[in-house]
Amino acid sequence: MKIKKFKKSAAAVLLAGIMLAGSIAPAMAAGNTAKLTGNGKDVKNVIVLISDGWGYNQILATNYFTEGTAKAQEYENFPTKTAMSTYSFGATGVADDEESIYTPSLWSDFDLFKNNPTDSAAAGTAMSTGTKTYDAAIGVDQELEDLKHISEDFEELGRATGVISSVEFSHATPASFVAHNASRNNYSDIANGMISSATDVIMGAGNPWYDDNGNLRTKPDYRYVGGQATWDALVAGTSGSDADNDGDTDNWNLIQTKDAFEALQTGETPDRLIGVPQVITTLQQNRSGDKKADAYDVDFNDNVPTLEIMTKGALNVLDNDEDGFFLMVEGGAIDWAGHANQSGRLIEEQAEFNDAVDAVIEWVETNSSWSETLVIVTGDHETGYLTGSLGVYDEVVNNGEGVMPTMAWNSGDHTNQLIPFFAKGAGAEIFKKAADEKDPVRGSYLDNTELSVVIRELIN
Repeated sequence: MKIKKFKKSAAAVLLAGIMLAGSIAPAMAAGNTAKLTGNGKDVKNVIVLISDGWGYNQILATNYFTEGTAKAQEYENFPTKTAMSTYSFGATGVADDEESIYTPSLWSDFDLFKNNPTDSAAAGTAMSTGTKTYDAAIGVDQELEDLKHISEDFEELGRATGVISSVEFSHATPASFVAHNASRNNYSDIANGMISSATDVIMGAGNPWYDDNGNLRTKPDYRYVGGQATWDALVAGTSGSDADNDGDTDNWNLIQTKDAFEALQTGETPDRLIGVPQVITTLQQNRSGDKKADAYDVDFNDNVPTLEIMTKGALNVLDNDEDGFFLMVEGGAIDWAGHANQSGRLIEEQAEFNDAVDAVIEWVETNSSWSETLVIVTGDHETGYLTGSLGVYDEVVNNGEGVMPTMAWNSGDHTNQLIPFFAKGAGAEIFKKAADEKDPVRGSYLDNTELSVVIRELIN
């Protein structure tokens, strides 16, 4: 069933707080920021954690398996809790854009949530830049013009920046916070763009010499790291750019082994680091074995760090900058498990993400403070249309700690339903003011473009 184009009167209501100016973006970006007052002007660090593919049931299923109860995560008790819309726009122009906009009327038909979902590139770009764009776009708008990433705002303020992921570092979400490219599929070009950027920390899979089980390959695959020449330069320590704008080249320090990632958590660190674990696509989700097995029934690949360890290492590098930093952490393979309807591996990946969030919370409370650091925990879209019963929008069923919950997958693709959004720390309350749309099921919600709009209001 195709979503009909809204009548203008309905669109006017649904687009409250959104303007039309070549592309649709929050009205806050065009002079209405006066209402977004709060205590966040002192924000020094911003950490955004993105569970790629999560939704309310993905969190619930993982909580049931790992803890035996709902609302088990500390981030679920953050003072700012709301929902977020994730839709993207058409390929060119704006003529078809209204067909994509989230509307609460989608609850009227179970299958409507399957229509017009965003992809990770468009969703990441919307969060990073504040502008809606087409699926597959990496940091560009519908006219293929480069957009400004929130990380670039931090770099202009002399602050450090970083992106890390449990999938390839040149994959859609980490790329959409750093790079500019017409297509997310141009992995090599994107990798080179990220490596030549001013970013200080990049971590993610894509190692050309290892398979998804951490075994050496007979033939390397360089597509995710920018090609052989780029990789060889990283290995040699001769790849770099002027990251701090002082006129000198700042070379990358490459780490690959699990031991090196673990050592990075403490002690002295370089100011610039790229970490590429010894695996090609994902840290764990794409390993061999029964991929439909219950959670933790298949032995993990012991050759790679966890997302938690990577997060701790990235924080230890970025906090070298006394001015502050921006960090995006992605649990990327949650989405991969959703696409494949892998209930067990979905829980494993979401649990790994939860551990990374806990590491961030611990860092804030040990090395910083909630008065100077803003932490945002959200997703980019839901994947798999996870429910408790086939064809019915209900909750997954708790069968006790350590027992797989009752779960039903209704799609192998993304959906356009609202997803959870949590925030705590400097300026977090401003997101409550931005969440001025209303949904009959989820309550107040904001749009993904408003993430970077609010952050910019806090730091500028």
